Amino acid sequence: MAELADDARPSPDALLKAVEKEARGKHKIFLGAAPGVGKTWEMLSTAHRRLREGIDVVVGVVETHGRAETAAQLAGLEVVPRRTVEYRGRTLEEMDLDAILARRPVLVLVDELAHTNAEGSRHPKRYLDVEELLAAGIDVYSTLNVQHIESLNDVVARITRIRVRETVPDRIVDAADEVELIDLTPADLIARLGEGKVYVRDQAQRALKHYFSPGNLTALRELALRRTALRVDEQMRSYMREHAIAGPWAAGERVIVCLDPGPGAANAVRAAKRSAEALDAELIALYVETDRHATLSEVERGRLAETMRLATQLGAEVVTVPGRSVVEEIVAFARSRNATRVVVGKSRRSRWFELRHGSVVDELVRSGSGLAVEVAAAAEAERASGPRDWLRDVPTTPGPYLEGALTTAAATAIGVLIDRLIVLPNISLVYVLPVLAAAARHGLVPSLWVSALSVA
Repeated sequence: MAELADDARPSPDALLKAVEKEARGKHKIFLGAAPGVGKTWEMLSTAHRRLREGIDVVVGVVETHGRAETAAQLAGLEVVPRRTVEYRGRTLEEMDLDAILARRPVLVLVDELAHTNAEGSRHPKRYLDVEELLAAGIDVYSTLNVQHIESLNDVVARITRIRVRETVPDRIVDAADEVELIDLTPADLIARLGEGKVYVRDQAQRALKHYFSPGNLTALRELALRRTALRVDEQMRSYMREHAIAGPWAAGERVIVCLDPGPGAANAVRAAKRSAEALDAELIALYVETDRHATLSEVERGRLAETMRLATQLGAEVVTVPGRSVVEEIVAFARSRNATRVVVGKSRRSRWFELRHGSVVDELVRSGSGLAVEVAAAAEAERASGPRDWLRDVPTTPGPYLEGALTTAAATAIGVLIDRLIVLPNISLVYVLPVLAAAARHGLVPSLWVSALSVA
């Protein structure tokens, strides 16, 4: 019998993942564009159908938010009592993970996947509770709004001008066995809001003026549709790999995102994640450790560590390479990994600073490496300029100031020589040259230093 061709064999990695998933519980996410589209209601309706089929279903946690329709759907379902937690003089209720594990149902309902648990809980986030339930072989239904997906966090903030603090890593959504989009047109959702079916009247009026505007809802709906389409496409590809179905597989596209200690690096990571998903590409986060790394402040080091953690949460491979030139190391690394696209954060340096010292983006484009360079936009809060912009560029090493003193001394010597050879009414203009040189090479403060020396 002829041997199977290599491309006709099931992928070993895909088969291994399939075997591992068999031992775990199944996770279904009800995804919505905004609160009030009916995620929880649909989850409860589906649970009732499963109950009628003879499946053992319990409610781990469901938030009704005062909605009568949702509360009515709880009738007939077994609800696991929540545990109480004392926190700063308040009594909070959280899902009782241990009680659910002891009860061992076939299916448990867990609302609001992005919820942050009270201090003292076993896991800081509810999605980690869900991961433990899945690892125990229990199926989970959960709900999630698109604004809580980590890679879309900055996009939603730009659309709504509200940054959501509670997020779920993309890997949780990607690993779900099923994602069902609960879709509702903006007009229908606004009508529900006006009828008091989403928030109480006062809250509804405030929401209509801000978050629930027709433009915001349309943009959020498009985000949810796109994210679901990407998930369906990945499911199709996984199925084809597991069953050795021949297809036009991508040739291993890779996206590199460049990390730095700046506040815009997190946005660059999220933008790179979206590009990688759109291209079905591998995501690599690269940090080039130059001599400047030793001079980073504690704030900058902490910000860099947070950015690296974010990249890991979004499924990126994080790589650190030492080097003298950031651009040269990026190009060399991209060639070694056969990457064709690089994402960098928008520089917060002034245009004047970039003209004097160069720009990573410009140097990458001029390098002739064939890389496609994508510049991630800065968040609104990071775009404002102020005193810190020029303070950040002030040299803190003695080199520029020593150079200024030497050029001033040289200008003095030249001035004395000119004064002896040529009779001029005023030779002070010779001191303009060192001031201009200091400004061009090192910025405002060194040029002021040279000016002070010139008049001394």
